[in-house]
Amino acid sequence: SVFSTECERVNATSCEECLKNVTCLWCIPTKSCVTYPSKTILPPHSLCPLNDARWGLCWMNFQTLIITLAVVGGVIIIALLVCLFCCCKCEITAWLIRSCFVPYRKAEMKQRHEEIRKKYGEL
Repeated sequence: SVFSTECERVNATSCEECLKNVTCLWCIPTKSCVTYPSKTILPPHSLCPLNDARWGLCWMNFQTLIITLAVVGGVIIIALLVCLFCCCKCEITAWLIRSCFVPYRKAEMKQRHEEIRKKYGEL
């Protein structure tokens, strides 16, 4: 394909030059620019070990990038679940409080209505 030849053409120049194309992967030990194998999620060890592979950023190895993204993703998911739990808990608590006070409010309203009726002589 066009991308694979472009990555191999940049071969042995520099990491920065290689990573200008998002489809390329830089391997430090071999100083080679290769096409990122998009069919597999992770590049195979035979292509380049994860801790020596650079993709996207020259200063961060692929292994660190994956771990960082996984941790950030996990924190975001946990934060969303905590927010969801708190919102649901608040809704349930508010509903329980309202449902506990409904009989008292009904009794108070009934008493007030009776007082008004007595006052105006309707009873």
